[in-house]
Amino acid sequence: MADVRELICYPVKGCAGTSTSEAVLTPAGLAHDRSFMVIGEDGTYRTQRRHPRLALVRPAVSPDGTRLTLDSADGTDRFGTVRLDVTTTAPRRDVDLFGAAFRGIDQGDEVAAWLSEFLGTPSRLVRVPPEHDRIADGLTPGPSGYADSSAVHLLSRASLALLDRRLAERGAAPLPMNRFRPNIVVGSHGHDSEGHGDDWAAVPHAEDRARRLTIGAAELGYAKLAVRCAVTLVEQETGARRGPEPLRTLAGYRRAASGGVVFGTKFSVLTPGKLSVGDEVAVREWGDPERIS
Repeated sequence: MADVRELICYPVKGCAGTSTSEAVLTPAGLAHDRSFMVIGEDGTYRTQRRHPRLALVRPAVSPDGTRLTLDSADGTDRFGTVRLDVTTTAPRRDVDLFGAAFRGIDQGDEVAAWLSEFLGTPSRLVRVPPEHDRIADGLTPGPSGYADSSAVHLLSRASLALLDRRLAERGAAPLPMNRFRPNIVVGSHGHDSEGHGDDWAAVPHAEDRARRLTIGAAELGYAKLAVRCAVTLVEQETGARRGPEPLRTLAGYRRAASGGVVFGTKFSVLTPGKLSVGDEVAVREWGDPERIS
């Protein structure tokens, strides 16, 4: 049986994730996931691609989304903790996310000063406004907050295990799942060499072929493969870029015909619902995978 092994929410885009035993899946992904984003003074998004120290910012958001706390995990007491009441009524700012224009609700000067000092560059924090109407593209388009693209990123343990074996062949160390920042990690208790049926998650990259799946009462629709970037080079525990792995190894066997190195799958939410670790993950529809070399 394929089941949920981990659920991870990333309240602030680019910052550390929070593991949880249960989560509400909304039309735009796990509740509060990528609801906030760090930006420069010109409104341009910040991520670990250029600011790997974001990995050391530990956010915590209250269940109702009205309180946000940011802690530093840099190993010093220099920065302390910043706590804020989340506002949805403050002035909107123009923000840029991968060249696309959106709006964000500025969360004030205190958190802006904290982030600016921590990152060493002028920064501000914005929240997705209630009127945010972004629809991410893909085979199944769907609402999305400030995620790179689609609302949900799913990855199987079997896929990571294969990568770790490939890394070992190069004399490289295995990598933790957090290098890839998934929302849902899937595992399996059995094996099916064809990658179908209850044991599909035992087969590496079987998630590439899942077109519609259910987790409890929730339903997800396949959007696209997850194209990997320099964020995978960042050690999440230290905020340091370690490269060239895993991109060097992935480039040897995970190049998509459409372009880019791919690892994991993006989904849109078809039916919201509650998710829990241990929930069965059932594939209701399979499709032909994109050609990978």
